[in-house]
Amino acid sequence: MKRRSPDATAVNAAAQSLYEALLSLKNAEEMAAFLGDLCTPAELEVMVDRWRVVPLLLDGVPYREIHERTAVSITTIGRVARYLNQGNGGYMAAAARAARRQAQVARKKA
Repeated sequence: MKRRSPDATAVNAAAQSLYEALLSLKNAEEMAAFLGDLCTPAELEVMVDRWRVVPLLLDGVPYREIHERTAVSITTIGRVARYLNQGNGGYMAAAARAARRQAQVARKKA
């Protein structure tokens, strides 16, 4: 396990700086470039897998069916479900905004 810096204030400041850097990006292309530089391919794959199951869980799709559709492990699906229900609200906020964006795009195409 990675050892943390003994200076919690510095770690918290660095985390805040990361959050602000993420918020400063203007579009999906900039975000993809940033995350491609920041994360390993395996880390990105894990995040994508987790995000892929969010809409399915919100639609009430059973874990086994999600696994069959996505090949994401049942353990990961369960972890995402737990954070959807008992987490900090991040998945729900992002999913709601993503749904609104998709609806806007669909209206513009119609």
